[in-house]
Amino acid sequence: MDQECRGCIPCCVLEIGTVIQGTGALIYCTKTNRCLFLLRASSRYANTWGLPGGKIEPGELASTALYREIEEELGGIIRGCKLVPIETFTSTNKNFTYSTFLITVELEFIPELNEEHIGYAWAPLDQYPKPLHPGVWRTLCVPEVVNKITIAIQAQITPILES
Repeated sequence: MDQECRGCIPCCVLEIGTVIQGTGALIYCTKTNRCLFLLRASSRYANTWGLPGGKIEPGELASTALYREIEEELGGIIRGCKLVPIETFTSTNKNFTYSTFLITVELEFIPELNEEHIGYAWAPLDQYPKPLHPGVWRTLCVPEVVNKITIAIQAQITPILES
């Protein structure tokens, strides 16, 4: 006789040991000394300011996922850029990791936002729009990470955005 489990998660839904991985980019303009922030649409953390990025699909490299997310969310690709690793966040339960990279561009651009975002802003790193997405807030409030971003920015790598 089959046993019925009330209130249990079906075993086909629960994946024990699965780690969800994500990646995102802090895009910095060397000419204006401002970073690109995106205003999230109606989803988790709606109406908070975040960075372009998202989930890494199984078998996908973080860099490939990041370029895909940038193209989807900003409507173009950034050619000739170097991804500078800024930090990798790991959740307390170790089921989620998120790698943030710095990308620099010479000129600000107007992104063609997809349905995930309802606005954008270029702002100095120390005058970011509020409220920030909790993950971005945590990144920008860790002095070691901000120092790493500052050092990476000083390298002044200058790629070009193409549509």
